[in-house]
Amino acid sequence: MPIYEYRCADCDHQLEVVQKLSEQPIVSCPECKKDSLKRIISAAGFRLKGDGWYETDFKSGNKKNVAGSESSSSGGGSSSDS
Repeated sequence: MPIYEYRCADCDHQLEVVQKLSEQPIVSCPECKKDSLKRIISAAGFRLKGDGWYETDFKSGNKKNVAGSESSSSGGGSSSDS
């Protein structure tokens, strides 16, 4: 669900609301209780849900695992140093 930003034209109160795309915009300000709340344009917001975000999630072709190749080529293994 998208995160929308709203600002009250009367009291300048600002808030973020998680809403479905199908929901109507909110008009009543929670601070001053007037119907002057307007949705403002802002940077796109999103949430990552689930157990994690993996480097390989959107890779295709011959793209290498950059993080894995740097650590193995640098010789930083702790088992060989002991």
